[in-house]
Amino acid sequence: MMTVTAIWRYPVKSMAGERVGSTELTETGLAGDRVVQVYDRQGRVVTARTFPRLLPLHATLGIDGEPLVDGLPWRSREVGELVEAAVGPGARLKRFDGPERFDILPLLVCTDGAVSMFGRDVRRLRPNLIVGGVEGVAERTWPGAILRLPEAEIGLADLRGRCVMTTYDPETAEQDPGVLRDIVRRFRGQLCLNAAVTRAGRVQVGHAIELIAT
Repeated sequence: MMTVTAIWRYPVKSMAGERVGSTELTETGLAGDRVVQVYDRQGRVVTARTFPRLLPLHATLGIDGEPLVDGLPWRSREVGELVEAAVGPGARLKRFDGPERFDILPLLVCTDGAVSMFGRDVRRLRPNLIVGGVEGVAERTWPGAILRLPEAEIGLADLRGRCVMTTYDPETAEQDPGVLRDIVRRFRGQLCLNAAVTRAGRVQVGHAIELIAT
């Protein structure tokens, strides 16, 4: 039987996220996911692809629903200094929770079989949901299918083409270009699935999942 084995959200885009036991799946993804972005001094959204020193900064949601960075309020002077140290003078955080905040689709779904074959820290893949009980790379046959959960449904679009962010250690931001070369060699450059919420509702670790072909 397939189940939800892990849920990850990233309150600040390109920073480390948090693993949670349950949350709401909304039309625009996990509640609280990527609701704050990083901007450079020219007002452009920037990511860890260009500024990998953002990755070790740890973003969580506080009890009031507002993001924290390394345990500090995201609007605080201390966090502003951390962001400038990672990106450069004039960089800042700004809240934006519209659907355009996602690079592709609101969710990234990984499977335990593919993650096991990847063989490295799963945080390099930045998943939102991990589906357990899946053999090997069976996920490669899933595009177009639906994941039915007890209270929600997820539509699977296509396999995610992986980028340079996988090459950075999530703790130190040190780069190992061999990681992406390995993904290209063994997984044709694609690992996990882009997905969207087709029926909003609650999701929690342990929920049963039914794969429905369409």
